[in-house]
Amino acid sequence: MGRLVLSRLGGLLTTLLLSSVVIFGSLYLAPGSPEDVLFGSRTPSAATRAAVRHQLHLDQPLPVRYWDWLTGVLHFGHSMVTGQTVAGRVGDGLGTTLTLVVLSMVLVVLFGVGLGAAAALRPGAVDSVANALTSVTVTVPPFVASTLLISVFAVHLDWFPASGIGTGAAGELHGLVLPACALAVINCGFLARITRNALREQLTKEHVQTAVARGLPRWAVLRDHVFRNAVPPIVTAVALLTSGMFASTLVVETAFAVPGIGMLTITSVAQKDFPVVQAVSLLLVAAFVICNAVSDLVQALVDPRLRTAGRTA
Repeated sequence: MGRLVLSRLGGLLTTLLLSSVVIFGSLYLAPGSPEDVLFGSRTPSAATRAAVRHQLHLDQPLPVRYWDWLTGVLHFGHSMVTGQTVAGRVGDGLGTTLTLVVLSMVLVVLFGVGLGAAAALRPGAVDSVANALTSVTVTVPPFVASTLLISVFAVHLDWFPASGIGTGAAGELHGLVLPACALAVINCGFLARITRNALREQLTKEHVQTAVARGLPRWAVLRDHVFRNAVPPIVTAVALLTSGMFASTLVVETAFAVPGIGMLTITSVAQKDFPVVQAVSLLLVAAFVICNAVSDLVQALVDPRLRTAGRTA
């Protein structure tokens, strides 16, 4: 198990390092420059432009700028637009985004696994209804779900705010319900299908049929032979959906005007605020890699064969 952890940690660090090179370099390949955003419609003198570029360290060679950014990655420097520390700007919205993702994944796991299990264990009418629901939900993108939810539950029923979040813990949770549902809709369908297929596959295994023929209680067979062996693909799906959900927040937070890192990213890209965009992009990559590493470790805890593979690798 220890070797598996070290292997995943090494892969995580390597991926983050390579991603940092791509993230840092790709923004400088985009047309325009950050000082143009600061000047706006004004036409500065050559001396003023040179002074601003020196202040922002844009007059240094690209490898030097990358090294300075990488060695200061923990504090991310300062925003080119507001002058605020990047850590402060990202930190202001990070808590909101994490709460949104956690709330969404709770809905996804509850309804996705529940619907998939019902479809697998109840062939016939229940399975048909579940397949119909998942076929609809997996085709609904987040921006469409956001529009429908705002129209029904915010405008017509007035149960939730159409944009923004309230103050305090209760107000924030109340304001994040609709965004969380918009994120959860499409993911619930995917997880339900994966859960159904994983359970159906285990139900057809010979050792499960043998356990049933021996007269073991149905709940014991499902717990010890079906659900436990179906956990690895479900855990993998949950990890992938969680990591992908961080990227989906860019759409949903913009639709609901939620002040999270998704909306901050959209604003920073429009303003060419390089340090903020780089920091958020690196955080999104880190979230993806960490979710997959946690998935591997959870599977290793559930499946002893993976721990053995980690020792023999």
